Amino acid sequence: MNSLKPLQAFLEAQQDNPIEAIVSYISEHIEQNWEKVLTDNREKLLRAYNEGGDMAYGTYLNLLFLPVHRQFKEMGIRPAPKFPGDFDISREWGSEEGTDQQRWMWSTVFSPEEEPLGTIVTIVYHDHTQFRVPRQPRILAVHETGKEDVVAVLSLKSPDFREALEFTAEYEQYLRSLQE
Repeated sequence: MNSLKPLQAFLEAQQDNPIEAIVSYISEHIEQNWEKVLTDNREKLLRAYNEGGDMAYGTYLNLLFLPVHRQFKEMGIRPAPKFPGDFDISREWGSEEGTDQQRWMWSTVFSPEEEPLGTIVTIVYHDHTQFRVPRQPRILAVHETGKEDVVAVLSLKSPDFREALEFTAEYEQYLRSLQE
């Protein structure tokens, strides 16, 4: 992994806005490492995709964000749900062909004193026809922390997000369509 100053340095530089500091840290980490993780773990990720399909993108995110999780633990910062977020409430949309998708998921971040600091939104671009991450993941800072408030803010940021269903609702709809 490329060297990146520790999360502590980002927090000290932006003491008045910790969620923005955390997002800056993660964004810089992604910029420096997203392609390297893909290259260094290509065989493992292809095997994961061949065996489990889209779950390979979760494997990719786990590998990419392992250093972030270490920094969170070191700082006593707790994301809930586990960063990058709860797949069941995430939303996805993209091309009809399935080659240019994006999934938005999020985690609320708590200080060592259990104070909510804000929410980290992770946007993962991916392909459903093969294992491919067409562009680097993005991270957004949201100051809201409750699910409904986060959904409202993200719905204002993206009409596609607003129109997309949560994964569980989308999957239920898919299962119903198979029965018809």
